[in-house]
Amino acid sequence: MADTPEIGLDLAPWRSPLARALHRNRALPNARYLQLATLRPNGYPANRTVVFRGFWGTTNQLQIVTDARSAKAEDIRHCAHGEACWYFPKTREQFRLGGTLTLVGQDAPTPQSTPYQIARKTAWQALSDGARSQFMWPAPGAPRATEGFTPDRPDPTVPPEHFCLLLLEPMHVDHLELRGDPQNRWVYQWEAATGWQQQAVNP
Repeated sequence: MADTPEIGLDLAPWRSPLARALHRNRALPNARYLQLATLRPNGYPANRTVVFRGFWGTTNQLQIVTDARSAKAEDIRHCAHGEACWYFPKTREQFRLGGTLTLVGQDAPTPQSTPYQIARKTAWQALSDGARSQFMWPAPGAPRATEGFTPDRPDPTVPPEHFCLLLLEPMHVDHLELRGDPQNRWVYQWEAATGWQQQAVNP
């Protein structure tokens, strides 16, 4: 879209402090977990913990994986806006990344979206066997099933039709450093006409 950052542009200025936080917190397994908030069809917010799967290629888009049968996927089909909140315990930093969400399923955004489908397949292949097996379980959120939780090992190269890659394209990033007196905070905003704008603000 013309009003969003495009594939292949220079890395956003918030990527450097985020990369530094990831590096400095790399010994903590939970440093790759972030909270993703979406809007439910009934107008209520929903929030859950997801796993950061890296950035998509040379873009600033965060990769997450999800199940097309999940409530999360339903939320995104209803409203393609969301915000991630990421806290790094060791360095006491918080990043809030708000923007647009793209749900890449078997036929989405369109069947002809080759780069998206390649990214979806690559994300599937990068999962562990255990993580892939969970996508073969009964539909998430449905009444508890009595069987189906010990499926055959799925094909490690071809994702099932309900496997989705979820991309978060940040348009607004709020970075807060909780260490210091006073604390430090920066806001990054994407503007279609001028690109990324950065400003130090009061904590």
